[in-house]
Amino acid sequence: MNRRFVGASGLEVSDLGLGTLTWGRDVPPPDARALMRAFVSAGGNLIDTAPTYGDGLAERLLGSLMRHDVPRDRLVLATKAGFGSVVGDHVLDTSAKALLTDLEGSLTRLGTDYVDLWQVHAWGDAPLDETMAALDKAVSSGKARFAGVANYVGWQIGTAATWQACTPGAAPIVSAQNEYSLLARRAEVEVLPALRYHGLGFFPWSPLGRGVLTGQYRDNVPAGSRGASRHLAWFVEPYLQSRADAVVEAVSRAGAGLGLSAAQVALLWVRDAPGVTAPLVGARTLAQLEPLLAVGDETLPDPIVAALDDITGGPKGVE
Repeated sequence: MNRRFVGASGLEVSDLGLGTLTWGRDVPPPDARALMRAFVSAGGNLIDTAPTYGDGLAERLLGSLMRHDVPRDRLVLATKAGFGSVVGDHVLDTSAKALLTDLEGSLTRLGTDYVDLWQVHAWGDAPLDETMAALDKAVSSGKARFAGVANYVGWQIGTAATWQACTPGAAPIVSAQNEYSLLARRAEVEVLPALRYHGLGFFPWSPLGRGVLTGQYRDNVPAGSRGASRHLAWFVEPYLQSRADAVVEAVSRAGAGLGLSAAQVALLWVRDAPGVTAPLVGARTLAQLEPLLAVGDETLPDPIVAALDDITGGPKGVE
């Protein structure tokens, strides 16, 4: 697996990241262990998590694996803050107190003194200076090496990055995390141009179109899939529409011609898109992850990239 720097920072990560959204709930410890071992053995180091993933279970499981399976210093740990649970519902709170409380909880669950990348999970109602001050405190205290944002739209990224750049001694924003795939190219409109202007890294989540681009939903919703899950069906349903059928068909045909799976084609399109640092894949089983790790130095031929661009909205807007 190749390495890339996160924007203009000195943080270096593998060009593929492992997401842990379903760890501890849909992914039991033995499966998580197998995923982690395979990912690190393939040269991966970027692990993305959050306090809300399994209501803390994902971070606890990751912490256990670092104690018993993979040394902490071999990983680049990225977690988030801002979402909390109140009577079972997730509530967004980006006040400094809430964010820093989340960070302390993450460090405890992960069993580490610091995280490599600490991200505000979403834009909230708290004053921007208060939210950014929490990032400053986390970095200056050594509890986070770098700071980033997640799920910010273009103007929010630009505002946060500019605020930090204009505040003496502030921790710079080094990255953003947003959805990006052949079924979700909205990031090209404002997010990617903002990241390019400010020199930030980009971590696309759901590069496989929430699993739809694998082709597994072409005929039905398979038992055991996210689409059949009681708590994740809502996440997949927006892409189980007829408008996605042509894209899935194009990806599948491209894969057949190249000797690749549809999932591999979809991942390569995102991984090698302009401005991308590392897509985050949320494989739940080793059988799902291993083909994605196998793409290595594979690249899509330019005519295939152009054809996929055309069928999903035209050439990419960032060069």
